[in-house]
Amino acid sequence: MADDFPAGVGGTVTEDQPQSPDSFDVDPPFVDHEPDLPEGRFSDRELSWLAFNQRVLELAEDPTVPLLERVRFAAIFSGNLDEFFMVRIAGLKRRIATGLASRRASGMQPREVWGESLQTSHQLMRRQGALLTDSLKGALDEHGIALLHWDDLEDDERADASEVFRTRVFPVLTPLAVDPAHPFPYISGLSLNLAVVMRNPVTGKSHFARVKVPPIFDRWVPVGPQRFVPLEEVIAAHLDALFPGMDIEAHHTFRVTRNEDLEVEEDDAENLLKALEQELLRRKFGPPVRLEVEDTMDDHVLELLVTELDITRHEVFALPAPLDLASLHQIADLDRPELQYEPFVPTTHPDLAEVESASPVDMFSALRDRDVLLHHPYDSFATSVQRFVEQAAADPQVLAIKQTLYRTSGDSPIIDSLIDAARAGKQVLVLVEIKARFDEQANIRWARKLERAGCHVVYGLLGLKTHCKLCLVVRDEPDGLRRYAHIGTGNYNPKTARLYEDYGLLTTNTEIADDLTDLFNNLSGYSRRESYRQLMVAPAGLRPGIVEQIEREIEHQRAGRPAGIRIKVNSIVDEEVIDALYRASQAGVPVQLVVRGICALRPGVPGMSDNIVVRSVLGRYLEHSRVFWFADGGEPQVWIGSADLMHRNLDRRVEVLVRLDRREHIVQIGAMLDLATDPTTDAWNLGADGTWTRQTTDDAPLVDLQHTTIALTRARRARARAEAKDRAAFSGIV
Repeated sequence: MADDFPAGVGGTVTEDQPQSPDSFDVDPPFVDHEPDLPEGRFSDRELSWLAFNQRVLELAEDPTVPLLERVRFAAIFSGNLDEFFMVRIAGLKRRIATGLASRRASGMQPREVWGESLQTSHQLMRRQGALLTDSLKGALDEHGIALLHWDDLEDDERADASEVFRTRVFPVLTPLAVDPAHPFPYISGLSLNLAVVMRNPVTGKSHFARVKVPPIFDRWVPVGPQRFVPLEEVIAAHLDALFPGMDIEAHHTFRVTRNEDLEVEEDDAENLLKALEQELLRRKFGPPVRLEVEDTMDDHVLELLVTELDITRHEVFALPAPLDLASLHQIADLDRPELQYEPFVPTTHPDLAEVESASPVDMFSALRDRDVLLHHPYDSFATSVQRFVEQAAADPQVLAIKQTLYRTSGDSPIIDSLIDAARAGKQVLVLVEIKARFDEQANIRWARKLERAGCHVVYGLLGLKTHCKLCLVVRDEPDGLRRYAHIGTGNYNPKTARLYEDYGLLTTNTEIADDLTDLFNNLSGYSRRESYRQLMVAPAGLRPGIVEQIEREIEHQRAGRPAGIRIKVNSIVDEEVIDALYRASQAGVPVQLVVRGICALRPGVPGMSDNIVVRSVLGRYLEHSRVFWFADGGEPQVWIGSADLMHRNLDRRVEVLVRLDRREHIVQIGAMLDLATDPTTDAWNLGADGTWTRQTTDDAPLVDLQHTTIALTRARRARARAEAKDRAAFSGIV
């Protein structure tokens, strides 16, 4: 949104939000190092991100998507945009204010990007409001789900809502007056508020007050079977109870978005944990970057808000009520399966499934036989990665567990297993990234809990975020110590693993284990190792490694050998990598990119990127995996890992890509990329002008990548069961 925060199925995750030591992910000043390539060859990252969020909105507009899933995509769109303003727009505004603004790789100045981002965001939000009013509400009503206004309620429904107000809401409310004795109150970020104008009937004087809509209650108040009214309208209907004796003249909703990025000077901080805690306290007081108001708001009320909040008119978003449509998740969660995607329960990977017995498979025995490539959420996270850590914690032969944690769930079984392992006397090293945006407080909590249990907890390297997804288990076996490893593209989070598409490798490969041992030693101690055997590791080796692979494809193409590049990432912004891809295209190498979010590369430009195709796949799951495929002269190389092609990933994070060795795994990844890039698959195509266009066909309906993968997973599991039964029957005969 966005490994990620309340994250949506098709939207961003906080993991994918800007992360950098200087807090707002300053892009380096652009210097053109490619004289053979034209200026203006990069799209702007902010505007490209807005184009991504428009694709999310288009899913909400798509009548072929189940109705409540359309509602969810509308909610995801809002949540995505909130975080975009809290981080990216806040960063732009700060750079402009401090004079740090420099020309961007797109050729645009930050002030231009800021202005165009505001304008585009406003247009998209009004489009979303019209979607709710003109389409979604009517469609919901046809299925017995009503989103109502107070004036629409029946008498008995009003009575019920009034009772809720009196018994639950009223005691919590705190009306705040504004006058010489009461200064304008602080408006917390993303809070929903009522601006109330009233008149004293005795003096005839008008007054202003602010009432905060309590976030502890559901936004949509049920007034009947699947009939709802916004909480702010219930409060507004009872303002006389808050201001008795006053004449209520007007009330309007408004909402402020603030800069919620963090600034922690790591080099100067004696204790990073304490420094971050102090900064978290300051976060809520960040300057405003957006003011959303009901489009019926009186001009004098708006002027008061603009003045008191010290915000410009450009940053005011006048929108139809209701504001804050991220609250529509509550409606999307209704128990109406016929209006949602068909349920899918992840299944255990066939190599890890115990067919004959109800007891779980022995993970270590299974992994000694073969490496396993997991594809979540199709392959169950609980019966693979989670079980791997749980069995390691309980196994008396396991001597040590080393793990990175970037984001995890609130009731994490992974954390519990690591604690159990430490209490059992095992050596447990946990690298907790406490600077994971919007998860800082939770990760501080986990770090302290792990420390109290006896785990060795470290926070990584100064100036870098540790974003790689690694687990290493050391086990004492009859033939000596053996190491088991997991390297993934997604977090150790059982909840998001059911919603995010990711890959993970479980392996006993000795070279990979040696690399991970060296890397963990680097992260927990002092080491200057920059080269590894089976891994590419950022910040030192990942960008050079990717560029070297691209250059090899150019050599293969010129020599007449099979050449090709296929990359699947969340975002691609890094100019050096993009320029290498442009050179590959100019050399005739076919390049296919599957990019969910930001893409600064411009495909299909004559003479520069004729051989590059860029597609974006969105759907019920958030396409989160990072995959790098190279034809390599006919013997394809495939790498998976945690890194997107962005400055922050390549320069300011510890990221890891691992090379896959097993041919069947390479074929599996290739088949996924074949489907993702097939013209008959539902996706968006990027044009040379930066415009995304959804794929259309006059023939058969387009293929859904994720639903097809679900079907393939079910078929694979059915085959595995049938083969197991055949083996059992044959064994019985023998």
